[in-house]
Amino acid sequence: MNYRKIIISQNLDERLLEKIQVLIPEWKIITGRDPAIWSDHIHDAEIIAGWKTEMKQLIMNGERKNLKWIQTWSAGVNALPLDTLEKGNVQITTANGVHAYPISETIFALILAFTRKIDTYVKQQQKKIWHHAQMQEEIHNKTIGIVGVGKIGKETAKIAKAFGMTVLGVRHSGKSEEFVDEMFTQDQLMKFLPKCDYVIVTLPLTSKTRHMFGKNEFNLMKPSAFFLNIGRGSIVIENELVQALENQQIAGAGLDVFETEPLPENSPLWEMDNVIITPHTSGNTEFYDQRLIEEIFIPNLKNYLLGNIPEINLLNYKKGY
Repeated sequence: MNYRKIIISQNLDERLLEKIQVLIPEWKIITGRDPAIWSDHIHDAEIIAGWKTEMKQLIMNGERKNLKWIQTWSAGVNALPLDTLEKGNVQITTANGVHAYPISETIFALILAFTRKIDTYVKQQQKKIWHHAQMQEEIHNKTIGIVGVGKIGKETAKIAKAFGMTVLGVRHSGKSEEFVDEMFTQDQLMKFLPKCDYVIVTLPLTSKTRHMFGKNEFNLMKPSAFFLNIGRGSIVIENELVQALENQQIAGAGLDVFETEPLPENSPLWEMDNVIITPHTSGNTEFYDQRLIEEIFIPNLKNYLLGNIPEINLLNYKKGY
């Protein structure tokens, strides 16, 4: 018997797996992280849910005769062979939106850590030092600038309003958004950056966003401003960020993503007192799989089974997101 196949390259909770099985009882479902489980099925799988680096070579070798749709487990698609998949008319949907709550929480954890000197006090506690560290700032009535007002940016703006902040946004279309007081386009950074006390980058990596932030942009920021990047490392020219921090052109940086990951041990960022580093974990949450399956994959699967293109978070190949 010839089964239609789906590969789920994750160790899914049985409850979530059952929700999928109910929809496709006659399909063969291959599930698990170990490549040994699914590598022999790439050539005739119709759907792949969860992208693994080991899949790239198999896909590039043409082992994808039935592949119609890939659901990624991340918001970014930079690791996928997009040119090959586009030529094969493979639809790609992403995990965009799953991260809105955990990443916005991380953003404010970093902002509050800087403003209320939490990182400094943790270091002092380890050395048993009792010192106020000139702590006096607060975030109420400050201006937060969100570069990339998608789902993460919207949630960040909503939280910022609870703190009484002025919210500025940057988005490609310049379209207004709830909780954002003023919206800018990418070519208006010169006007946008000097207004911000906190600059938050939530953008995907595309040809237009690569190295978007460098020496010129940091020169436009206030010396008292903090820079936070939870988008992609290559949006920033990292050595120029290091220089801006060393020269006190900006007050500090909260960084979850880097040009090279893991961040090399010889990176000067590790040793800087005005930098907080997190290891690309800002999107981690106990509800990750549940949200992805229930809010994105299953609705898309239902649509796909009706003969339609999965619409939620459908990748636009031309835009890169």
